[in-house]
Amino acid sequence: MTVIDQFLESHCLSKEEYRELLSYWEDKETESLLKEEAVRLRKQYYGNKVYTRGLIEFTNYCKNNCYYCGIRRDNRHIERYRLTEEEILGCCRQGYQLGYRTFVLQGGEDPYYSDERMEHIIRAVKQEFPDCALTLSVGERSYESYRILRNAGADRYLLRHETADEGLYGFVHPPEMKLKLRKQCLFDLKELGYQVGAGFMVGIPGQTLSHIAEDLCFLQKLQPEMVGIGPFIPHHDTIYAKEKAGSVNLTLFLLAVIRIMLPKVLLPATTALGTMDPKGREKGLAAGANVVMPNLSPMKNRKLYELYDNKICTGEEAAECIGCLGRRVESVGYRLVEERGDALR
Repeated sequence: MTVIDQFLESHCLSKEEYRELLSYWEDKETESLLKEEAVRLRKQYYGNKVYTRGLIEFTNYCKNNCYYCGIRRDNRHIERYRLTEEEILGCCRQGYQLGYRTFVLQGGEDPYYSDERMEHIIRAVKQEFPDCALTLSVGERSYESYRILRNAGADRYLLRHETADEGLYGFVHPPEMKLKLRKQCLFDLKELGYQVGAGFMVGIPGQTLSHIAEDLCFLQKLQPEMVGIGPFIPHHDTIYAKEKAGSVNLTLFLLAVIRIMLPKVLLPATTALGTMDPKGREKGLAAGANVVMPNLSPMKNRKLYELYDNKICTGEEAAECIGCLGRRVESVGYRLVEERGDALR
């Protein structure tokens, strides 16, 4: 039995076996087999539904200095902003009218948004939109902080681990940032009852297929409800400005692998995919993805939340964006739905 047959049968491999499986990523026959099974599983559990997440990028301040990130602390060339609670609620109101039933509050790790401030914002959103899910993506915090935010009404939490290999993590992050803490945060979130999202970059400088195999093993252990992956895209104000971007095709191959490994997972076709390839999000859906994350941030702030260069949809009104996405989704045989889109257990 080949490693491909073994994976299709068991949905679970060792690190060495994942490394072997990944060696076939440029083989068209293997790619086709995996995508076919990924789509079968995705339709088995979620039909032809694609869930929307209204993304609100509410602060681009960050205390961290990750070497690859455009909003890192030491980048002096960007204009910083913070949204007020009322501005955040305004984004939610617009999104609700457009059919969104999940909002994602995403920002840099900004100490201004204390537990008290975040708790107040969460309660305000949940009071006005009780039928909606609220996802946070605000980085590493203490167990007690996560508990407070969960009790305030937060349903989900996105915290991409970026890479599960300690050596590579140290290569792309400053010394004060530790992979051990990042992983502990993810397990803390699971323990507190959040629907948890992890994920990694594909093609980050220094990454090998063995590193990606380590990521797959970590996801297998964590069993997250959501996984976000996208190709690495360099930013002009980082040390990786001249590095090559990650591969769209390898990202698509990995989306299929992750869908097979975690059949019920919520799997976005990311903005980074759409930035790298005009049909990237459609291709992501055809590889097993079932989530898209249009931007609900105010127009004046969108270009300022620049994690990487040439990000798409920074100039589109929210209504234009959801209309365009709806047509794109339908072009590959799926449909956007007005649902919270909770992960299946």
